[in-house]
Amino acid sequence: MLSEVNLLFDSAEVSVGQHYYWEIGSYSIHGQVLMVSWFVFAIIATISFLANNQLKPIPEEGLQNLTEFFTEFIRDLAKTQIGEEDYEKWVPFLGTIFLFIFVSNWSGALIPWHVIEIPNGELAAPTNDINTTVALALLTSIAYFYAGLSKKGLGYFKRYISPAAFLLPINVLEDFTKPLSLSFRLFGNILADELVVAVLVALVPLIVPIPIMLLGLFTSGIQALVFATLAGAYIGEAVEDHH
Repeated sequence: MLSEVNLLFDSAEVSVGQHYYWEIGSYSIHGQVLMVSWFVFAIIATISFLANNQLKPIPEEGLQNLTEFFTEFIRDLAKTQIGEEDYEKWVPFLGTIFLFIFVSNWSGALIPWHVIEIPNGELAAPTNDINTTVALALLTSIAYFYAGLSKKGLGYFKRYISPAAFLLPINVLEDFTKPLSLSFRLFGNILADELVVAVLVALVPLIVPIPIMLLGLFTSGIQALVFATLAGAYIGEAVEDHH
């Protein structure tokens, strides 16, 4: 587990383009990522407050319908991936992961961040930075280890020698690759989408980029769904009873 964390932290040093750094003590952090992340948090918090400020037993229209749709969607996803016995406690976690990635991806696709000038680098979706996707992958890893240990205790580690002890290296490698695949899949897809749109806007600035941008909105939502689904599947695998 420690080697897994160290490798992920090392991979977080991968940088694409220029960045606006904030110095906090002896650490340098990507300031533009935090600024856009706070913007994403503000959007989610504002919509949640406006939608749930005056709840109605049977909402007919408005934001309450939207928030209830997302809530039911995440509940169904969690129930499918984790199972009816354990899914409820993980709905907030999966919902938070899904909404943050979804709103982050759409903010990168819809908002022309590049027109806002900062001292160095440029603003972009938080998921366009490997540090953000690695952090989300690490949170997912911690979540499924916690889920397994809290339900099974130290017996959780029996899964590494199941169904046979010689599979131990493969089972350990599987846990090692899960956060790597989660982080690089999300980062690569969002970065590639934004780069394609940027190149097309530079070459053909009027009509051609529009279908690509619409496709980007679709794929951005799919990436949020894939990440949340895999996170739920990993948690479900950790709490699953093996007979």
